[in-house]
Amino acid sequence: MNLPLSITGLRKDLGGFEVARLLPHRWQRSVGPFVFLDHMGPAQFAPGQGIDVRPHPHIGLATVTFLFEGALMHRDSLGSAQEIRPGDVNWMNAGRGIVHSERSPDALRASGGPLHGLQAWVALPLDQEESAPAFDHYPAADLPRIEGPGLSLQLIAGAALGQRSPVRTLSELFYVAGTMDRGAELRLPATAQQQAVYVVRGAVRIDAQLIPAGTLQVLPQQQALTVLAEEDTLLAWLGGPPLTEHRQLWWNFVSSRPERIEQARSDWREQRFAPVPGEDEFIPLPE
Repeated sequence: MNLPLSITGLRKDLGGFEVARLLPHRWQRSVGPFVFLDHMGPAQFAPGQGIDVRPHPHIGLATVTFLFEGALMHRDSLGSAQEIRPGDVNWMNAGRGIVHSERSPDALRASGGPLHGLQAWVALPLDQEESAPAFDHYPAADLPRIEGPGLSLQLIAGAALGQRSPVRTLSELFYVAGTMDRGAELRLPATAQQQAVYVVRGAVRIDAQLIPAGTLQVLPQQQALTVLAEEDTLLAWLGGPPLTEHRQLWWNFVSSRPERIEQARSDWREQRFAPVPGEDEFIPLPE
C-alpha cells in the first residue's frame, strides 16, 4: 500500500533556535481541524539566552503548546500567566481575538537549558470562530496515558484508543504524543477521520514504508494500520474529521471569511486588540 503523502518540514533558523513548519503544506492544507504544525527545536540555550516571542494576535483558532523538554512562560491579554513544562498542555482559544507572548522563564534563562516541543493550531468550527477567548492549562498528571509493551503515550486532547482527555476543545479531534521502544507496535484502528503521524526522532515503519525523523506522514482513511518502531522513537499522532469549509490563513489569523482577516489586520495595525498586561513590546503587522 502506498501512503498518501510524506511531508518534510523546512527548518528555519530563528537565531540559535530552529523551527520546522509541517502544516500548512501546498498539498495538504490541514489534517482534520489541525491547520498548522511547527516542530520547535531541539535547542540548547547557554546561560543568559532564551526565546522571546513578543505579543502578537490570533483569531479563529486554538493554539496548542506541548513540550518534550524545557519550559515556556505564556502571558495573554486575558491576564493569564502560566509556565508550561514537559507533558503539560497550554490550550488557548483565540476566538474573536486574543494577544499572547511566549518567553523563556527567568530561571531557565539564567541557567540555560533545552527547549523542544510542538505547536499546533486548530481551526475553530464556524459557529465558534467569534467565541469568547479563553486560556486553559492542564498539568501532565491530569492527562490520560496509553501504555503497552515498549509504548508510553500521552493523550493530549480529544479521544483515542478508548480514552478521552479532559482538555476542553471546541472541535472534534485527537492528539497523542510519546515514545516507542525499538520493536514496539502501535495499532491504529480504521477511521473515517483524517490522520497523520509525525516522527519527532527515531524512525518507524507503517505497512513496510520507512518514515524517518522529521517526517509528517499523512495516513489513509478507513484502513487499520500498524506503526512499528525501527529504533527508539518519539512521535505524535493527530487528526480529526476533515474541515468541510475552506479556512484562510494569513499570518496569525484563521477565518472562513476573507473580510474577517482584513478586519483583524486593520485592528492589529491600529492596536485595537487588548494588550498583554505588563508588556509594552509587540510584533508589528507584516506589510
